[in-house]
Amino acid sequence: MAPVRELTVGQVAVRSGVAVSALHFYEARGLIRSHRTSGNQRRYGRDVLRRVAIIRVAQEVGISLADIAAAFQSLPEGRTPTREDWNLLSTGWRDGLDHKISQLKKLRDGLTDCIGCGCMSIDKCPLRNKEDRLAREGTGARRLVVN
Repeated sequence: MAPVRELTVGQVAVRSGVAVSALHFYEARGLIRSHRTSGNQRRYGRDVLRRVAIIRVAQEVGISLADIAAAFQSLPEGRTPTREDWNLLSTGWRDGLDHKISQLKKLRDGLTDCIGCGCMSIDKCPLRNKEDRLAREGTGARRLVVN
């Protein structure tokens, strides 16, 4: 008996631990691809399992789907990442992750002073409005990045 070269969406879901709806979503976003049989059923190459695994790992550490898609598009001929490709992709994401980790540590460390404040002193709050930056930016809602 010849080995199975293509997988149904249900088989991919079971083997990858990802819901069928998530696979459809990934496909709609261009992260994975399938082709249709004459009966209009989706079929995936076995390499889709590696792509899905990479998507799950990257999302787990906070990489956005847009960044994952851009990384996949950077590969020659849209191939599924090899070990060497993974090293390049993960290295490329490392700086962004280090920055996010630094921001989270600052937020964590500043929470102690924030407990009980109730954000009643928005002009003095080191988390929401460090050095009263909002005043310089004008009126209205602002989304701050912790520095």
